[in-house]
Amino acid sequence: MAAVVSALWAGAPVHARGPVDNGSTVALATLPPEAQQTQRLIHAGGPFPYAKDGSVFGNRERLLPAQARGFYREYTVPTPGSRDRGARRIVCGGRQSTQPEACYYTADHYASFQLIAP
Repeated sequence: MAAVVSALWAGAPVHARGPVDNGSTVALATLPPEAQQTQRLIHAGGPFPYAKDGSVFGNRERLLPAQARGFYREYTVPTPGSRDRGARRIVCGGRQSTQPEACYYTADHYASFQLIAP
């Protein structure tokens, strides 16, 4: 687990098999425009387009640093052309949802995460 935590804070995307050594922290400006808009909505406290946005993310994959249940919340990043919520999400952790301590982007429905640079 320590390697996963170190990799996340070092900015490497984390996959189910462990940290990937060719990644880096992702800058918000380099993410799709829909992710940038979702991040703005998170900081504004909504309104969010999907009912599940802001729901507790259980971290069942155990790819994010271990925290108490309720620490992480997930938000949909709309995917143009998708008929449903798609696979893209932002997961943020912290005590205050509008001022998260850290946010992570996943384009593959929780198979990997990248730390979004603060």
